[in-house]
Amino acid sequence: MASPTVAANAYASLVRMMDSGAAGGKAPSGDGPAFSAVLKDVLGGVREAGRASDAQTVAMATGKANLMDVVTAVADTDVAVSTLVSVRDRVIQSYEDIMRMPI
Repeated sequence: MASPTVAANAYASLVRMMDSGAAGGKAPSGDGPAFSAVLKDVLGGVREAGRASDAQTVAMATGKANLMDVVTAVADTDVAVSTLVSVRDRVIQSYEDIMRMPI
């Protein structure tokens, strides 16, 4: 499991990235959504998981939530961020593999 500092930094980076206005739209061929649109939706889901975790933590601090809800929300966010990082790593690896291919 990621350390709290790593998770907080990843969440902050995600929020900055989403607030800067990620591109989205349909694919030029019209066969389905563009990769950027799918990526934006996934990033939005991770961001919402982080916000839910933040809300549960604040509610716990004010005495309005129980510990299990907070732990569940934080664990959900950790899984979402870990999955996002794994996909990012795989995309980078695929790009590097493509760049190494002979022309």
